Amino acid sequence: MDVKIEKKKGLRGIKPRYWVYGSIAAAVLGAFVWIATSDMASTYKVDKVGLNIADVKKGQFDDFVRVDGRVLPIRTVQISPEEGGIVREIVAEEGTRVKKGDVIVRLSNSNLDLQILNAEAELAEKQNILRNTQISMEQDRLNNRNEQAQLDLEVTRKRRAHEQQKRLYDEKLTPREDYLQSKEDYELAVRRQSLVNQRLDKDSIFRLSQVDQMEENLANMQRNVVLIRERKEHLNIVSDIDGELGLLDVELGQNITAGQKIGQINDLSDYKVEAQIDEHYIDRVRAGLDATFERGGQRYDMRVRKVYPEVREGKFRVEFLFTDAHPDNIRSGQTYYMNLQLGQSTDAVLIPKGTFYSTTGGKWIFVVDKDGKNAYRRNIRLGRQNPQYYEVLEGLEPGERVIVNGYEAYGDSKKLKIN
Repeated sequence: MDVKIEKKKGLRGIKPRYWVYGSIAAAVLGAFVWIATSDMASTYKVDKVGLNIADVKKGQFDDFVRVDGRVLPIRTVQISPEEGGIVREIVAEEGTRVKKGDVIVRLSNSNLDLQILNAEAELAEKQNILRNTQISMEQDRLNNRNEQAQLDLEVTRKRRAHEQQKRLYDEKLTPREDYLQSKEDYELAVRRQSLVNQRLDKDSIFRLSQVDQMEENLANMQRNVVLIRERKEHLNIVSDIDGELGLLDVELGQNITAGQKIGQINDLSDYKVEAQIDEHYIDRVRAGLDATFERGGQRYDMRVRKVYPEVREGKFRVEFLFTDAHPDNIRSGQTYYMNLQLGQSTDAVLIPKGTFYSTTGGKWIFVVDKDGKNAYRRNIRLGRQNPQYYEVLEGLEPGERVIVNGYEAYGDSKKLKIN
C-alpha cells in the first residue's frame, strides 16, 4: 500500500528565490538604519535664541587693523653714574624739569679721594726725580765739557811739542828717541780725544732719551691725575638732556655702583606711540604705513616708525610717530585707539567677525539652509580681516547665512538642527 509523504514545513521548506529576496530586503533595511543612525550621530540640536546668524554680503573691505597705542616720550635717557659712591644729596625730585648739565644727585667716595691723594703724591715724587736727574745731567754735561777742554788743550800741547821735536830732529839737534816719544804722546792724545768724544756723544744721546722717557712718564702721570680729578666731578650725577626727570630710585645713604640704573630722563620735545599687535599681522606691518585716531572730535595722523621683529606672548611691538600736530593735552602713558591701514580698500565677499574663528581657524563654517531649520558644515577659505569683517575667498556666496558664534559645544557635528 502506498504511503502519502507530506511536505516539510519551516525554513527548509522555503524556496531558494525567497532567500534571495529576503537577503536583498535585509541589506536595504540595514542601509537605511545605518544612514539614519549616522545622520543622528552627526546632528546637534541647538536653540535659535543662542545663535548669532549673520548674512554673507558683498561690499567694500577696508584693510586695516585696530590697535591700542600707549604714548611715550620721543626719547628716554637712562641715568647711570660713571662713578660709584654713597648718596650724599638728592638735588632734583621725580617730575622736575631739568636742563642739560643740571645736578640731580651728589655722591661721595672716600676711596676716590684717597686715589687722588696717592696719584698727586706719586706725581710730585716723579717730578722731584726728574728735577734731580736734570740737575745731575747738567753737572755731568759741565764735567764732560771740562774734560773735553782739557783733552783739546793736551792735544794742542802734544802737537806743538811733536812739531818742535820734529824740527830739531830734522836738524839733528835732538836724539831720535825724544822725537819718537813726542810723536807717540801726540798720537795717544789724539786717540784719547776721539774716544772721549765718542763716549760723550753716546752719553748725551742716552741721557736725552732718558729725560724724554721721564718727561713722557711725567706727562702721563699728570694726565692720570687730571682724569682722577675728573672722576671726582663724576660724583655729581647730571642730566644729559633737557627734559623731565621721570624716575629716580635712590635714597640718602644708599651705596650706588658705577653703571647702575637709578632713573631716567624723558625728552618731552616730542612724543611717540607704542603698540602691541597680534603676530597674525607681522608679515604685513612695515615702516611707513599710515595710521589714524580721533580724539576730541579731531583726527590725528601717524606713521609707523619702527617694527620690532621679536614676538612675545603672541604679539610684536611697533612704534608710531605723529606726521602732523598731536593733541594739546598729550601725556605720557595715555592710550590711543588707532586704525592702522594695511592696504587699499577693495570689493569683496564679507562675513562679520565672530568667535567661530577660534575653533575652525577660518577653514570651515556652519551655513544655514534657506528655511532656517538646519545648518551644515562647509569648507571655506578666508583672506584678510579687519575689526569688523573677514574677507571670503572661497566657499560662500552673497545672500547666504552663516553661524558666527563659538562652536565649542558642537563637537564633531556635521549638521545643526535649529529649534
